[in-house]
Formats: sequence, C-alpha cells, structure tokens
Amino acid sequence: MSEIPVQVSSAISGLTREFNVIAHNLANVSTVGYKRRCNTFSKTLMNQGAVPIAESTDEIDLHSVLDFSQGSFIETGRSLDFALGGKGFFMLETPDGPLYTRDGKFLLNKDRQIVDAAGRIVAGESGAISLPADVSLSQLSVSSDGNISSAGVSIGKFKLVDFKENEASLASVGFNCFQAPEDIRGGSAENLIVKQGYQEGSNVKMVEELVDMVMVTRLYEANMKFMTTGSENSKNLLSVAMS
Repeated sequence: MSEIPVQVSSAISGLTREFNVIAHNLANVSTVGYKRRCNTFSKTLMNQGAVPIAESTDEIDLHSVLDFSQGSFIETGRSLDFALGGKGFFMLETPDGPLYTRDGKFLLNKDRQIVDAAGRIVAGESGAISLPADVSLSQLSVSSDGNISSAGVSIGKFKLVDFKENEASLASVGFNCFQAPEDIRGGSAENLIVKQGYQEGSNVKMVEELVDMVMVTRLYEANMKFMTTGSENSKNLLSVAMS
C-alpha cells in the first residue's frame, strides 16, 4: 500500500527545487550581469489550493526559465568595464564553441587581447580584439555600437549577438555564460547599446525573492503536514485491519 500520494511527493520535490533556485538567485544578487532563474511552480500550486489532489491528472511543471530582463547600470569609470543596454550579448570564443554573456568586466591578456575574467577571448566582428602596444587603456574609447578606437583610429568592434525569439533556448553553463543549442544561431544585435565605464548589475530583486522564499517554505510545510497525516492515517487503518 502506498502511503504517500504521488502528487504530494512530486510537490515536495518541486518546492525543494524552487527553494534552491531562489537561494541561488539571492546568492548572486551582487553578481555583475547575473540573470535570475525563475519558476512558477509554487504559484501553480497555490492555485491548486496549496496541496495537490492525489488523483489529479494535472501535470506538475518543475521547469524553470531564465529571466533576461535588464539589470541596473553601475558606474565604475574603468576603461574595460562595459554594460549592455537592451537585448543581446557579448560573444566569447572558447575551444568548445561560442558562449554568450552580459558580464562585461574585461581584461587584457599577455598578448593584449580583450578577454573575460576567465581568460576567454571576447569576440570581435573580425576575430580577437588586440590593443596596439602604444595604446594605453586610458586612451581607449568605445562607442555605443561597440566600435573600439584610440585617438580616432579604429581598433575593432565587439561582436554583439541577439537571439530574439530564441533567447529562451539559451542554457546557463556557469560563470555568467550561456550556450545556444547547435541548431540555434544568433543574429547581429541591432538595438543594443554599449556603455563604457559601467557594469550591468544583477536583475535579482531581493525583496521579491524573499517573499517567494517565504511562500515556498509555507507550501513545503503544508505538503509535509499533509503527507505525514496521510501516512499516520494509513498506519491506523492497517492496525485496525490486523486486530
């Protein structure tokens, strides 16, 4: 005899997963370029009355999605800090293929190429972007469309990519980077603004996440209580049947 309703057990699993998602968002509230992950599972559960009916045939959705909404701009004044305004990403070149990021905290490697904090090359429209030896970072100027120059001489241009309606297909691969499925190709970002000397803050709203965490915790407790009560009732029935 099963003592735990299947739907209640699934609800507890889903709520645990959503709690972990919220905790991860809160841990990255100050991470540059971070995009929060969201899950509507708890809100769906609330519409079912907090505890799902065991016989219900409604499908329980445990899927979470990335929220690519704009984060706030943080001024740093640093020549190799860049924030993006609008839809799109910087592209990074890696041995395993391109990755995409909104984290514009860049550096120069030993070859004076622009790279991210992990040393991955930031893609330009014509390949890696290298600063000439006689150009200092203080002389670097980047326009709103991503053109990089010094004293009016062009050095390169960031490759900026927009996935438009396919943005939701991007998968998070850690370190503020996203990867596109093999069959999805991004196009040129037409309405993206590059702001030099700024960083894009995380789009996590702490108060909203804390409110969601309280709701998830209460739903978890309600389902655990329902599961415990159901288990005790089953034991009592079995005891009576065997007496």
